[in-house]
Amino acid sequence: MDVFEAIHNRHSEKKVKQDAVPRELIETLLDAAVQAPNHYKVRPWRFVVLMGEGRKKLGDVMAASQLNRHPDFPPEAFDACRALSLRAPVVIAVGVDKPSEPKVLEIENVCAAAAATQNLLLAAHAMGLGAKWRTSEWARDPMVKKFLGFEVDQHIIGFIYVGYPEFVTEPAPRPSFEDRTVWMG
Repeated sequence: MDVFEAIHNRHSEKKVKQDAVPRELIETLLDAAVQAPNHYKVRPWRFVVLMGEGRKKLGDVMAASQLNRHPDFPPEAFDACRALSLRAPVVIAVGVDKPSEPKVLEIENVCAAAAATQNLLLAAHAMGLGAKWRTSEWARDPMVKKFLGFEVDQHIIGFIYVGYPEFVTEPAPRPSFEDRTVWMG
């Protein structure tokens, strides 16, 4: 698939089936992800792949955290929260290492992990998979971070939901670059 086609059409997947995705395909996505550029070759990305029971455990942690913060919420709110991690057969949490030496800047690590995530999304689309990047409050939640093996002050830049598209729609028009670009020279 042409890279421009992948970039422009990646947004067309709407919902994924719950069919299992072979581990080899996920490994191929991760291999594409780690080809991203990164300053000083520090490879600051961290991936936690959740499948099967791992997704259910993540949902339980999310519901427990919500209960701690909002004990007055109705029970169905916790059930809905628990179901978030079950929207796709694979959820990949993408974390970012904190800089380990003075010359490495936090923003560079975050940018490198974001580039890795974009590589993963484009590779998924090129392979016929559906993939969505989500963050929400769960990317900042201390209980979720601990469950995934991250430090409280470590960034999670997203949860990537991966599966086979149930259906594909025409991509919605996206805004142009023109109103966000200044030409100098």
